[in-house]
Amino acid sequence: MKPVNKRLLVKLVGAAALLGALATATRVTGLAEYLSLEEVGRLEGWIESLGPAAPLIFIIVYAAATVAFLPGTPLTLIAGLAFGPFWGTVWALDGATAGATLAFLAGRYVARGAVESWAEGSERLKRLDEKVERQGWRILVVTRLVPLFPFNLQNYAYGITQIKLGTYITASAICMTPGVAIYAFAGGSLASAGLAKASIYLSIAAIFFVLVSLLSNRLKKRFLGQRKD
Repeated sequence: MKPVNKRLLVKLVGAAALLGALATATRVTGLAEYLSLEEVGRLEGWIESLGPAAPLIFIIVYAAATVAFLPGTPLTLIAGLAFGPFWGTVWALDGATAGATLAFLAGRYVARGAVESWAEGSERLKRLDEKVERQGWRILVVTRLVPLFPFNLQNYAYGITQIKLGTYITASAICMTPGVAIYAFAGGSLASAGLAKASIYLSIAAIFFVLVSLLSNRLKKRFLGQRKD
């Protein structure tokens, strides 16, 4: 049995303690209540007013935002607020995966010429194509977890590589799950009824954050540290 990694344990405890302290501070000072009274409360109410169609409409909005190069983080936080951390993660991940898939298909079939011209002017995107040819799905996993260049840009760029659609969807969904969970659980903590539950949600978000950071650093050293592009 391998000994416990003390460094990892310290990071997990530290991140959980910090987020727990922030949650306590927002509750004690009334900041969390203030945030939920105006914009957050309105948005949450609007989503709830949609009834059973709310998840589907949210997924469509999220997918459209991804295709349009809009940031997904705010929408993921909203998902956690409106649907709770678990279902918020599910619906936000569905929207992100749908949007990433549509952008991939657009890059491959609809706007391939424009994306190719765009890629020709970027050495980084040229190297991406070369690495996909050599390492296949592994480089997709690396770029999803290591922020080499913007997520929305990746979706279009992968459309002109040789990677298969099924591989792209599967690997993307798996690799996006931890990042989506971080923000969905953080958003869910703001809408939680009590301090204890908010602290639990933030602790879970902290665990995902530390694990993603550690995995990102390991992948960077293994796949990108071998040669300096």
